[in-house]
Amino acid sequence: MTVVRAPRVERLHLPGPAGPLEALIETPLSDEGEAASTPPAFGVVCHPHPLYGGTLDNKVVHTLARAFNQLGAPTIRFNFRGVGASAGAYDEGRGETEDALAVIDLGRRRWPDTPLWLGGFSFGGAVAVRAAGSAQPGRLVLVAPAIGRIGVDGAAAPACPWLVVQGDADDVVPPAEVLEWAGSLTPAPEVAVVRDAGHFFHGRIHDLRDAVLAFMARAAQATRAA
Repeated sequence: MTVVRAPRVERLHLPGPAGPLEALIETPLSDEGEAASTPPAFGVVCHPHPLYGGTLDNKVVHTLARAFNQLGAPTIRFNFRGVGASAGAYDEGRGETEDALAVIDLGRRRWPDTPLWLGGFSFGGAVAVRAAGSAQPGRLVLVAPAIGRIGVDGAAAPACPWLVVQGDADDVVPPAEVLEWAGSLTPAPEVAVVRDAGHFFHGRIHDLRDAVLAFMARAAQATRAA
């Protein structure tokens, strides 16, 4: 399913472990303006580092959410504790992982028996890896995951189809570090290296989106063939 109509947007606060979490839910609509009663999945996307300007409005986070929307999935973007109007304070990835799991749990109550597509960028990518073990997503998409900034050593390799997108000109998250980490895991992810792309994919955001959509198409095809 491909959706091109702008999604319905809800701004709200969701209950979190440290207090309310500011969130944005975007729901794809049909040509008739209606949401699907049984979407193919729901998405949750985690944003970059809270202490360096990361928010739910980051353009990479927005791009991931809209890619999921384009495939028919309602998607939740949210601010980690201490960011924007979210309660609490920065917790070095520990509390932020709890925040992500709380948002995922709320998504599962809103869309019961619906697969989870989990995504994250930079710090949020590392949080998504940490959350994936207990959240058990159906698909996982990581963009320049900051696996050297917060620990992921205890996180098991995701058991679902997963993708790592990395710019080869990233000066924030070392590409070699990410690629070595990805190659050390079993099952290993698909890896898409975007040439000449920096950390924030300036001028290459469409290449990022296309890499995500291509991966999602391959994962859907593999699921149908299984």
